[in-house]
Amino acid sequence: MEELFVKKPIPRAYFQLALPVVFGMLASMIYNLADTFFVSQTQNTSLVAGVALCTPLFSFMLAVGDIFGLGGSALMSRLLGQKHTTTSRRVSSFCAYIALATGLVVTVLLLSFETPILHLFGATAAAYPYAAQFYRIMAWGAIFIIFSLVPSNLIRTEGLAKQSMIATVAGTVLTIILDPIFIFPLHGGAAGAALATVTGYALTDLVLVYFVLKQCQVNTVDWHQMRISGHLIRAILVIGIPASITNLMQSFGTALLNNYLAHFGTTQVAAVGIANKIYMVVMLLMVGFAFGVQPLVGYNFGAKQFPRLKKIIAFDLFIEAGLALILASLLMLVAPTLVSWFMPQPAIVKAGSLLLRSLLSTTPFIGAILVFTTVFQSTGQALGAFIMSISRQGLIFLIVIVLADNWFGYLGVVWSQPIADLITFIIGLAIYQFKFKPLLTI
Repeated sequence: MEELFVKKPIPRAYFQLALPVVFGMLASMIYNLADTFFVSQTQNTSLVAGVALCTPLFSFMLAVGDIFGLGGSALMSRLLGQKHTTTSRRVSSFCAYIALATGLVVTVLLLSFETPILHLFGATAAAYPYAAQFYRIMAWGAIFIIFSLVPSNLIRTEGLAKQSMIATVAGTVLTIILDPIFIFPLHGGAAGAALATVTGYALTDLVLVYFVLKQCQVNTVDWHQMRISGHLIRAILVIGIPASITNLMQSFGTALLNNYLAHFGTTQVAAVGIANKIYMVVMLLMVGFAFGVQPLVGYNFGAKQFPRLKKIIAFDLFIEAGLALILASLLMLVAPTLVSWFMPQPAIVKAGSLLLRSLLSTTPFIGAILVFTTVFQSTGQALGAFIMSISRQGLIFLIVIVLADNWFGYLGVVWSQPIADLITFIIGLAIYQFKFKPLLTI
């Protein structure tokens, strides 16, 4: 383990840990596109709407899993750097079993409050039966979805990023295979789509547990070792909760932008939907690299290898900003062509190109934001992690879009996210310079 985290050249260690995460995220993106395609092939508008309405439910489950997956991995990487192997093993067991227990609680709550939750999601009378079919299967499968986030993140603290990717891809492939079978020949409809998703996550969990049992030296599912101190639980939560909020804010930001653009017509809403699909390809790559390197940052921080840690952060910034600049430049050049592939109507191509270019314009700064966020999480800087989690697509974005809409109308709304990106970057840089950078000079 020390060979990878401390001795291996930084570029090799960086890509060994980050690339499997990137590939795993791309596999998830392919699944989302395939699932959307198969569901839309039913040609049942109410069914498609019902499944789409449950998107926040899936995001919520992932966010809950991130509390223990990202919070636990950040703590474990620091503990392993400090050579506290026994404590790390207990943390891994605790996170695994608390995730299972939380999954059961979530299932009970979701099934108990199905009707008000679906109405909150906006289910109409026509869409409700289909939304309910999808919702109930997902609720019963909450334990599989929430648990998957824990070992997939925790085993990466031992350098097993490739194994985490294998488990994710295995579940994704199974879901893509089962999706059309459950929806069409078996006439499962919305319930079939949900069952395929849950089955895929169940396979991912089985593969992850296999790797924990067979290849992990630290991670364990031995329930006898799950007891940890309140101090360690707090250390998991103060990082895990902000990490979870970051994912929830993504849904909040998207919904907020859609809401404001709706005032200017359905063309703008359709255009931003297309622009976001293209934009997310760049974002997934950047997020994959940023979070893939998190164990490397945490381990070296825990081991007090500050000169190496400084170089790791500099290399991470270089990769994130460079990748963002190259991809954004290319996509901005061909934006009209890309948008037209989805919908060739001139009005949508024009609006979608403007929206895509505005979103891409600040991606190098977003790369830096992701680096600051993962550094704060990996090193236990709870306040910095929390501020970053609520800023870019949360509080800062809300303030900017309200003011921009009032002052500049449509163009203000279009450019509100890039403005929020720049402000969040400045905030992140200030926190980094004040709270974290002095540590690297010790």
